This record gives sequence, C-alpha cells and structure tokens, in this order.
Amino acid sequence: MGESLQAEFATGAIAREEVFITTKLWNTNHRPERVEPAFDASRERLGISYVDLYLIHTPFAFQSGNNMEPRDPSGNIIYDRGVNLLETWRAMESLVDRGKCRAIGLSDVVLENLVPLYEAARIKPAVVQVESHPYLPQTELLEFCKQKGIVFLAFAPLGHGIRPGPLEDPAVLAIARQTSLTPAQVLIAWAIQRGTAVLTTAKTLDRARENYNISEIPEAAVDEINRIEIRSRLNSVVETGVPGFIPSDASSR
Repeated sequence: MGESLQAEFATGAIAREEVFITTKLWNTNHRPERVEPAFDASRERLGISYVDLYLIHTPFAFQSGNNMEPRDPSGNIIYDRGVNLLETWRAMESLVDRGKCRAIGLSDVVLENLVPLYEAARIKPAVVQVESHPYLPQTELLEFCKQKGIVFLAFAPLGHGIRPGPLEDPAVLAIARQTSLTPAQVLIAWAIQRGTAVLTTAKTLDRARENYNISEIPEAAVDEINRIEIRSRLNSVVETGVPGFIPSDASSR
C-alpha cells in the first residue's frame, strides 16, 4: 500500500492532500505507551507524514505483544484487563494534539461503550465505523451520532454479499425493479439517504463503478426498507474483538 501511494505521489498524478487515509490501532496496542509506536509504525509503512483518521479497531484490549491474536491453551483470546478504553483514547488524543493525525474515532463499538467515552473525551470521536445494513440498521447508534456530529460509517452495507441477505430481500428486489437500479445500488442509496457514509469492498472495477453510480430512491422506498423486520449481525467482532463474517460459500461484492 505504501509503495503504491508513494509511486502515485511521485508522478504528481495525485497529491497527498487529495487522498484521505485511514488506518487503525490493533487490539494488542491498547496500552497507552503502545499507541504512539503502533501509530508511527503504520504511518511509516504508508510512507506519509500524517494520517487523516486513526480508528481504534475494537473496544477490546488484547494481551500486549507481537501476537495479534494471543490465545490460551484452550484457544480462547487473552484479554488485557489492565487498561480501559478511555486510557487508550487519551493516548489517541495526544496524536491529534501533536499533528500526527487529523481526527480519531472508533470502529466496532456499541452505543453502551460509545456514550461514556464521548462524555469523557476531550477530543470527541469524529467517526464511528460499524456494521450496518437493513438487517442491522443500528438506528439508536445512528441517531446518537447525528446528534453529536459524528460521522456514522457503515461497513458491509450490502450485507457482505452473503446470501440469503439484504441483496436478495424481497423489498429490496422490488424497489430495484421499480427504480431500474441494482439491489446493491438500492442498498447504498438507502444508507446514504438515512445519513450514513458507506464503506464497500467491491471485487471488480465494474462493481466499483456500479456502487458509485447511485441515484436517489423515493422516500416511500426508504420507508419500505426501514420496515424490514429481519435482524441479523453478520460479523461477531463486537462480541469478541476478533473480526470475522459468518461462514458463507458466496463471495463478497
């Protein structure tokens, strides 16, 4: 990634200021003394002088060390109970104070963890990145973010391409037929119109173009999707800190 960025910057095709770069603090680096070295290592790998957004990957602190997923003999993750999220956040704030990153935020956080952190934070979270789609709308979290001016960044807005899932939901398919959009475009339009930013992982250039070519859908269609009653979390990371979508034979978009 860093080599590709530097090659583009060197040619003048893209200026650093035209690229918004986000990276994350991994779970084994929650101890305050580990935050800055971890940040600097990421920044150096990218070959840049500052980062636009630095996110805490999850609210879970793992045992410090070089093993990214420390486990006991039974295969269970070893958590670090000697540090809390606010202590980690204070170290993140110092990165902003010194101009090393422009903004800080969290990912894979639930409202119950976000509220006390927000209230105690000197520098408020700029972004919250969480799984969100019609089967997991996260409405209360979204409303909190709107009230506080936090960008709600939805990952897996297409349900990670898992089937059956939002892409094959009857309401979404009916709206796609009515609007001459693809189901993916309908889901992205819904996400944007409800006030979220979206993060997709298109596998092909054609899919990426499709995901960018979004038209507004009628408010009645937004309401129809809001009435979907299925609730399903596709990534259990908020429960353990270990990322991972449910097993599926289908590949993501």
